[in-house]
Amino acid sequence: MLDPDATLELAEQVAAAARSLGFETALIGAAALAVHGYTRGTEDIDLACAVNPEGLGRLERMLIDAGLQTRLNYPDDDDPLSGMLTVWATEDADGVPVGTVDLVNFPQSSHTPACAAIERAEPLPGSALRCVGIADLIALKLYAGGLVDHADIVQLLLNSRSADLSMVRSVASPFGVGGILEALIQQAELSQRGARMR
Repeated sequence: MLDPDATLELAEQVAAAARSLGFETALIGAAALAVHGYTRGTEDIDLACAVNPEGLGRLERMLIDAGLQTRLNYPDDDDPLSGMLTVWATEDADGVPVGTVDLVNFPQSSHTPACAAIERAEPLPGSALRCVGIADLIALKLYAGGLVDHADIVQLLLNSRSADLSMVRSVASPFGVGGILEALIQQAELSQRGARMR
């Protein structure tokens, strides 16, 4: 079972180590959703980075030297990502990692929303972590493109008090295929109206 404080501390350690190697990270995934007002269950914390895969290897060695356990997956030719480094400090009785931090490495390309999202990420108060903004988080969810990602966008729009739809459209529209962003915005608006009428 996830220990939020311990996993958050581990994420801060990973982010600080990456920064010491010259690259930034930013909170994405369910933890970023929670920062922006929509909380759902998760078993890990996701951080985004955009560094060449060798940079992940250097980070892995640094974290192993610090006593952490890791698993590094390099990308294959069909992978839309540039690898992923999973980090953990503890395991359960069956040897399964608990409270993992997944460092998701995006290509260093304008074809993904990741580089801009990481650059614009804001520091979290009292933390070494930075979190992507709402518009960038929606862009990343559109880029991922799964049904859960689309559901997350609707819930984020429903639960966030600070979503600027013009900014969301400007940042995220290029990553939505076939007008999906407008459909999700409309779905959120319909749900909001339905909730008011109850």
